[in-house]
Amino acid sequence: MTNNPANGGPAADGLVLVTGGTGTLGRQVVPLLRAAGRPVRVLSRHERPAADGVSHACVDLLGDPAETAARLDRALAGVDTVLHLAGGPKGDDAATRLLVAAARQAGVRHLVHISVIGADRIPLGYFRAKHAAEEAVAGSGLPYTVLRAAQFHDLAFTVVEKLAKLPVVPAPGGVRWQPVDVREVAARMVELALAEPAGAVPDLAGPAVYEMRELTCRYLQARGRSRRQLPVRVPGKVGRAYRAGDNLAPAGAEHGRRTWEEFLAERLAA
Repeated sequence: MTNNPANGGPAADGLVLVTGGTGTLGRQVVPLLRAAGRPVRVLSRHERPAADGVSHACVDLLGDPAETAARLDRALAGVDTVLHLAGGPKGDDAATRLLVAAARQAGVRHLVHISVIGADRIPLGYFRAKHAAEEAVAGSGLPYTVLRAAQFHDLAFTVVEKLAKLPVVPAPGGVRWQPVDVREVAARMVELALAEPAGAVPDLAGPAVYEMRELTCRYLQARGRSRRQLPVRVPGKVGRAYRAGDNLAPAGAEHGRRTWEEFLAERLAA
């Protein structure tokens, strides 16, 4: 991925379109944009009323391509900057290509995209789609910024909460995560959106690396529970990639400050 220099840069008070604005990351990003004085339009699959400087556009990025393209044309009218935060288990590459084509047609001045660390190294469909989405953004001809982040604490919590319900908890050997707090990712995304396009910027991960069994142990301890953990080996190319740490922050990455333990204490207290 190569850097794409700014072509004039975003306007200081321009309209920002946020895809995935009602998701885990988007719910943190939108208030920060409003606090910075930027008007916001949120892309969502459902109609919502406008309020407090935030309007909504009903667009399903994974819907019928022709209908999606038409709706995107209307949603992008007057938009200066796009924060592409929407994502899911599949289809991110196709959705991003549609968004990129519409943003180019609309003359968007800055496209900011969130991706995942290891997008080009982990041989799973989700990561491959993320990498293809990165390539669509980088090849769009638009001034752009791409940030790769580690898995959020929220996702780690969902995973270990489900595992901890089992009578014997699987402990994938050699699989490590470096979870990051979503609020720190949101702050970085807004900082990037309000700055000049910067191409591929340093990755953002959490402050510590944990084996999966450690994440689960910390969760169980915080809940005052105990479970037997059964070591398992992740086979094939996927297992080798995780054991090699291909999903972890590379040299030169930035690191958040909020730990898994701090997140757990806050989440469980709530």
